[in-house]
Amino acid sequence: MKAIICRQPALASIRLASVPTLAIAAALLFGVACSAGAAPDDAAPGSASSDDATPAPDFATSSGASYDDADAVYDFPIILYQGADAVDVAAMGGSVLLMLSDLRGQPVVLNFWAGLCPPCRAEMPEFQRFADEYAGRALVVGVDLGQFFRLGSQDEAKALLNDLGVSYPAGYTDDASVVRELLITNLPATLFITADGVLHRKWIGVLNEAKLAEIADEMLAQ
Repeated sequence: MKAIICRQPALASIRLASVPTLAIAAALLFGVACSAGAAPDDAAPGSASSDDATPAPDFATSSGASYDDADAVYDFPIILYQGADAVDVAAMGGSVLLMLSDLRGQPVVLNFWAGLCPPCRAEMPEFQRFADEYAGRALVVGVDLGQFFRLGSQDEAKALLNDLGVSYPAGYTDDASVVRELLITNLPATLFITADGVLHRKWIGVLNEAKLAEIADEMLAQ
């Protein structure tokens, strides 16, 4: 099964009607800067930028995947900053740890972001509205990759969540291989994952609530 990868459209075609004007302007201005300033610490050599036609990654060859299914998304740990009540996880050493595979059984919208990423900030309120609207149908989970893109510390990431009033589950991963295995060439990036743990669609760039709903409905209809 081949996943569909979408890249952020041309600036003139982006419509984020429900995001404040200044936030939209920041997203458009800095949408590429979140990866152009410094390469991810563990990016694969020769990784394509968001301007290139990036082929769908073959998750069957991901050495770290623990799923039995050949098409399952690369599995990795997520240490939650917040939202533990929305997922069934175990508390370890004062933090809340889960594996992506623990979320199987429900569709997941997995959003990669960073605390100092302007377009990530711009789209987060859209994800919050989507999360509220689709509660019980699709679970939104945010994963902070700031440490790998040099775009902020964990404290800066948590400050952004607090500033925006984001309440859906969000945390970080200490698995640097995520950037390479999932070909996260730019931030923000979003994966739409079926209840079986298979990638339905990948989107590089800013998303608004309407587009989130469109892709989620497409996934849920399968």
